[in-house]
Parts: sequence; structure tokens; C-alpha cells
Amino acid sequence: MNLNTISGDNPQLSVTDFGENFIWGTATAAYQIEGAVNDDGRGPSIWDTFSKKPGKIKNNDHADVACDFYNLYESDLELVKKLGFTDFRFSVSWSRILPDGTGQKNQKGIDFYNRLIDKCLEMKITPWITLYHWDLPQALENRGGWKNRDIINWFSDYTKLCTLEFGDRVRNWIVLNEPMAVAGLGYTTGLHAPGKKGIWNFLPVVHHLAMCQAEGGRIIRNHVPDAYIGTALSCSFVKPFTRNPKDILAAKRADAVMNRLFIEPVLGLGYPTDAFPFLSGIQKYMLPGDDKKLEFDFDFIGLQNYFSVVVRHSYLAPVLWLKEVPARKRNVPITAMGWEIDPDGMYEILKQFSDYEGIRDIIISENGACFTDVHTDEQVNDVERINFFQQYLRSILKAKNDGMQVKGYLVWSLTDNFEWAEGYNARFGLVHVDFKTQKRTIKNSGKWFSDFLRIEKDVIK
Repeated sequence: MNLNTISGDNPQLSVTDFGENFIWGTATAAYQIEGAVNDDGRGPSIWDTFSKKPGKIKNNDHADVACDFYNLYESDLELVKKLGFTDFRFSVSWSRILPDGTGQKNQKGIDFYNRLIDKCLEMKITPWITLYHWDLPQALENRGGWKNRDIINWFSDYTKLCTLEFGDRVRNWIVLNEPMAVAGLGYTTGLHAPGKKGIWNFLPVVHHLAMCQAEGGRIIRNHVPDAYIGTALSCSFVKPFTRNPKDILAAKRADAVMNRLFIEPVLGLGYPTDAFPFLSGIQKYMLPGDDKKLEFDFDFIGLQNYFSVVVRHSYLAPVLWLKEVPARKRNVPITAMGWEIDPDGMYEILKQFSDYEGIRDIIISENGACFTDVHTDEQVNDVERINFFQQYLRSILKAKNDGMQVKGYLVWSLTDNFEWAEGYNARFGLVHVDFKTQKRTIKNSGKWFSDFLRIEKDVIK
């Protein structure tokens, strides 16, 4: 079967359409795949603590073992190679190399990442390091976490350590992963670790994340020659439910929080108080000179797009004064997570970010979909996921052909993994994982990518 033709009447995609230097890779995160949470001196993270609280994670799942990537990384990198990808994004677990968040480094943790990096290079896989992918050391949360301005110094020391240990072999760096999710889900709604609730947490956490975003970039620039430095922002094209002026203003407020909040300070534009005046309160947490320290000239911006959002005005939601209109109620195609499948939204968000002066390159640092996979007869025939990738890649190609500086695409994710509050309930991988046996099975979507990327000697039949 030629999996490239599975979507029917749409013209067949070719990897050559994207250009010879286009980057193709997969993305992962330490806490979601590594396991080994008590091994070799690793300290606890906020997710270790949060996931052990009853009812916080679906089915009370936890990531003590996860995909056991800590022990199985070599065979998982073989899968990266087999699927035809040239690049592999992973994050460093802060608490694995600094168990207390600061102070004495854990050499065994550092040794693990050295082995991982060396294996990537040996296999001619380009490593991408994400410095912070949500797993703050619990010791630092005990001292206030992202609400404490001291975290700028803690993060700076951590970043310096990573650059000194790994910067001789790793060129590609992502400073933060989805800082808006950290502030919104971790410290405002409490749906993610550390589970803090309260709108009063939002502004200081946002500011400290934004400061670390820029400072991390500066440290990498100073310590890693020829580094290619970015940050990864979650983004969703926002649409008003109606053309009613109140709905339009609600969409502008949502866009300010979801898409503008962390990119505009970097570009010297400040926080988007024009659309969301509540953000003016962030001045309370700013010291003289902070406005300039928020700026950094990133080599690329990582955009992470999974769905579009439709909002309407609501008097029942103070501060933002809006509510989302769920995709399930709008009769649009959705994933198993209830997220709208909207490849046009991918194009629109790429255009929105491309219109900023000061953004040079854009990497799609995450994109993927959760569906209800059925594992039968040693295979997973995930046709919906293949169609999803084909639709989104066509939109990305259109954006590229229209002059937008899209330089690469990283699939979320290589394997099924611990999907935060969803636990193991949500599967995004190109490779199915039996979490009881750790057996890997390449899904048909993985086979499609292998075919698409045209690694002829390794194409999976």
C-alpha cells in the first residue's frame, strides 16, 4: 500500500517540495518519556509531586517509568533513524542534573545526557536541546518557583551549566517550552503542576518566564559558538464566534494572551496591554531596566500549533471576559482530545508571526494529533493521523511557498508518552508503546513518514 495516497483526491506531497535544507525531526520531553525518576541521583520535580496527588492525572497515572527512555534511548534513536528523521528534540531534566535546582551538580545525570548526545551524533541525528519543558525541581518550587524573582538567577545558573556541559556538541537550543502553559495551567487554573490557583499568580510568573526566556538566550549566545537559538511558543489562530464587536474584542484579548504575550516583549514591543489592559499590572513586578532585558534577538521562533480557537464575549468570566466555544459544539473535525483540526489555522498563525519584524526563521517545533488508536495484529492503522499530517504539511508548504520563513518541522511525538494531565490516556506518537511491556510498534503514520521522507533503504513495508 502506498500510504502517500491515503487522503484521496489531494495531490501527493513530496518531501522535495520543502527544499533540500528543510529540517525534519521529532520532539520529546524529559518528564514525558524518561522515567527513572529515582535513579542515579535525580531529584524530584513538581510533576513527580503533582502526579502523586489523587485525581490530578487521569487514571492516577504517573511517569515513574513512562517510556523508560532513560534505559531505552539507544533503541528509540534507532526508531528516529528508521523513520527517516534527521533531527531529534529532547529536553534536559533540570532536577536530573541539579537535584536541588541549584548548587551541587549531579554528574550521573549529566553523563546520561552526554551519552544521549554522543549517540545522536554517532547516528548522524542532529540533537536539539530544550532547557525547560515544565519539570521544575520541587526544591525550587518550595522556594516560590516561578513566582519568585530569584528564579532568574536559578535559571541562569542552570543554563550556564547546560551550555558548559553540552555546548561543545549541541548547536540547536530552545530556551523555554510553551511558557504560557506554565503560567496559565500551572499557576492560574491549577490543571498542571505545581497546581497553583489564582489570577494573582499570573502576572509575576509571566514576567519571570519572559525574563528567563531572554536571559537564557543571552547565556547560550555567550557560551556556545555558532549556536542556533530559539524559544518554543504555543500558538492558536483565534477567531471570534460572531462579528459582534464584543466577540471581536474578546478574540483580540484571547490572541494577546495565547499568541502575543511572550513574543512581543522579545521583539521590544512590550507586553500587549493594548488588547488586554489587565497586563498593565505586570509593571508592579518590573524593576528598572527590565524592559530592555526582556529583549533578545532569537535566531528562530518555535511555533507549536495543534488547533484553532473560537471565542465569544462572556460576562461570567472576569478578567478575560470571554469563553471558548468548544469545537464539539461547532460541528467541525476534531481529534480525540476535542481539538479542532484546522490546517488553515496553521497557515494563518504562520502568517501572523511572519508579519512581525525581527523574526528571522520559524521552526514548527511541535505539531501532531491524538486519536483513539487501535493496536491489532501487530499494527496500528491510524488513518486519521496520516490525514492530519498531510493536511497540516500542505498548509505549511503553502506558507513556505508564499514567502514565510518556515525552516523545519518537528513531529509531536516520536512515541506515545505520559501526556501530562491526560496521563497515558492520550496517544500522540508515531510509535505505539505498550506501557506494561515497553514494546514499541511503528504505527502506519510512522510508516507514512518513512515513505514520505524517502529513506529508500530503510522504508518500512
